[in-house]
Amino acid sequence: MVGASAAGLAAAETLRRDGFDGRITLLGDEPHSPYDRPPLSKQLLASQWEPDRLTLRSPGDLSALGLDLRLGVSATGLDRHARTVRLSDGAHVPYDGLIVATGVRPRRLRGQGAHVLRTLDDALALRSRLGPGRRLVVVGAGFLGAESAAVARGLGCQVTLLEPAPVPLAHALGEPVGRVLSQAHLEHGVDLRTGVTVTAVTDGGVRLADGELVRADEVLVAIGSVPNTEWLEGSGLTLSDGLVCDEYSAAAPDVYAAGDVARWHNPLFGVSMRVEHRANAAEQGMAAARNLLHPQAGRPFAPVPYFWSDQYDMKIQAYGHLRGHDAIAIVDGDVGERRFVAAYRAGDRLTGALSVGMPPKTVRRWRQAIAAGARWHDMAGDARIPVLP
Repeated sequence: MVGASAAGLAAAETLRRDGFDGRITLLGDEPHSPYDRPPLSKQLLASQWEPDRLTLRSPGDLSALGLDLRLGVSATGLDRHARTVRLSDGAHVPYDGLIVATGVRPRRLRGQGAHVLRTLDDALALRSRLGPGRRLVVVGAGFLGAESAAVARGLGCQVTLLEPAPVPLAHALGEPVGRVLSQAHLEHGVDLRTGVTVTAVTDGGVRLADGELVRADEVLVAIGSVPNTEWLEGSGLTLSDGLVCDEYSAAAPDVYAAGDVARWHNPLFGVSMRVEHRANAAEQGMAAARNLLHPQAGRPFAPVPYFWSDQYDMKIQAYGHLRGHDAIAIVDGDVGERRFVAAYRAGDRLTGALSVGMPPKTVRRWRQAIAAGARWHDMAGDARIPVLP
């Protein structure tokens, strides 16, 4: 397993649970034992948790797995003919089966001094610089940027949130939902500026395309990520915004991928997707391990993707494939009160559901319908339900 986060650890545990008693090498490029990433932009950044609460398994649990655990070392190359992975310390690790779980890294802007937020060390560095009266500019109003902005406001920072799109998160959730979330930031005192392009990080803040300097004490760049696949170049594997896999998460014989780095064909929706969410990482790690161990009995990995986000007092949960939708319908609750469920349609099929401020059980039935391939009219065809363009 190349990658010692949620996907790689889940794969290792699954192999042991399914009876594999051979050697398992788990490689991680960070010095830390496997830890959970979602709290980095939430509880850890807010100083509600300390790093020890993020650890995925205790030292005893890790030891019980009997792993060859190598931390602080990264993969630099793959020789599929020799079946070896080359490491940054010069070692070559042989394999009979390989699971790639190398995740992603943050995109960056030109200039020096900005924070990114991907690792535990990133989060601790940013946390140490936040506090009452500090000026924080967040570049990018996606989930990571929005969550960080909300936490910073709670810590008393002055926050400017810069986003090139007219409506934040519209590409993923649709404009109506994006507007609802934007309004929450405005009401909490965030200076949200949309339709602006940041060209560089500079002394004292960031420079916009029109030449304006937006001043800040600290800058967080949250403009998306890049899959960590460079070490696979020249291996003969297909790389295209991730490691390309089939419906079994297989990239080649005896080579599988899991988590943020994997672009696989999800037969439930009939599309190729790459999902950067915690639940998918663990689920795909388990699926890849089982298919690697029992290829003749392999099962397609066809999940209903799930993600959540905490912003201020809003709990946001979503199931399914929301991108590329044709319409959204509010099927429960009240948008004005920021307590609602939105259903997503692609063609004649229900493909996604998102809830804001609603009990988890309210949206779970929509997940079940998505998994069953429900038709839109059967779930949200009532003419009284407002459909948003």
